[in-house]
Amino acid sequence: MTVTTKPRRTLPLLMPSQIASLKPELAEVIEYRKSGLSLNHIIGCPLDCGYCVRHLFDNFELKTPRALMSDEAAVTLLTGHRYFRTHRTPIQLFNRATDPMLPVVKPHTFNVLRLLDDRGLTNHVLVITRWRVTEEDCQILNSFRNIKLTVLVTHSGIDHPGIEPVDSAIAAASLKTLHENAERYRTILYWRPIVPGLNDTDQHIACAVELSKHAHATVFTGLFFRDEIANYYSGHGLPMPYEDTARRKIMPEESEQRILAAFHRTADADQPWGPLFRKTSCGVAYAHGEADYNGHFGIRELCDICPLAQLKLCADAWQAPDLEAVTAEARALGAIGDVEVTERAIIVKGLNEPPRYYLQHGHGYQVHDRDKPHHYRRHGRADIGWPTA
Repeated sequence: MTVTTKPRRTLPLLMPSQIASLKPELAEVIEYRKSGLSLNHIIGCPLDCGYCVRHLFDNFELKTPRALMSDEAAVTLLTGHRYFRTHRTPIQLFNRATDPMLPVVKPHTFNVLRLLDDRGLTNHVLVITRWRVTEEDCQILNSFRNIKLTVLVTHSGIDHPGIEPVDSAIAAASLKTLHENAERYRTILYWRPIVPGLNDTDQHIACAVELSKHAHATVFTGLFFRDEIANYYSGHGLPMPYEDTARRKIMPEESEQRILAAFHRTADADQPWGPLFRKTSCGVAYAHGEADYNGHFGIRELCDICPLAQLKLCADAWQAPDLEAVTAEARALGAIGDVEVTERAIIVKGLNEPPRYYLQHGHGYQVHDRDKPHHYRRHGRADIGWPTA
């Protein structure tokens, strides 16, 4: 299918002096995150979501999107990155400092997707939005022939205007439009952030269950509540969701159990919870009929809600790597001390997140930091809201 797009009006580039004034992490356009190598050469967003990670980059007050470089230069930088593997490394677009479907950003989103697709790449590409998606947009999204494209629609259902000024009805409408028109791409209900007492009432959960019928999969997760976000809440008189902050997302056990109870379907033995997942990559992999590229199958308590067919896919693909080989790889990346391969994960010391994710995506097997252990049933989540024993 050939789709003719409107002439593209590019965003103005920031001047070198303006880029130099940015927080170094924000000026670095490529960041390796768990769900993929993230490309972020467009910064600035007017949506003002109170819990946005832009607080972490001192970028929240930059409301008008601007470009750090051209799309062509950004894609060249991405595909030439030392951690990029052709056809293998998952990619994320504009998920740190803007929304990819804002009217002024959307042409860049489509152009980057086209540039990746024209290279014949078959990598997973994730686009995360809470903004408006039209049928015309869906035609463009369906036109890409090579990349495995997933559009994740963030929907919170939070109605507090200081925390979520964007009407969640916008995301709900976009989800339905995307699902109705999906041919080559897949769409996911990204139900987040779930906060006790704010958007985990029976009514909110029932709404999510209904919306899940308009997606190829549903992923639910909690609040990323760091010090910078807590300071914003405090400074703006917003209700503090927790007494403490945490380096990992907070998803209390009680909320999770109520969500699982609402999604549970006793009549379907093969999919008792439907296509509902705790982890992003699990939902993405399921939507494309593949095994999870993050190797979560090793963390079996994460998989207890997965459809049986998906469990088999992941089981068939999941294989512990050779200890000697993975030790050599980890050492080359800077690991120190012993490297261990358990039935759950590769355990390393001295590697920060990017090289760990590089190993993880290369082997399809979890890679954990020995100094930051993952606790049973809380895998990748904060201890807040879970029993201490």
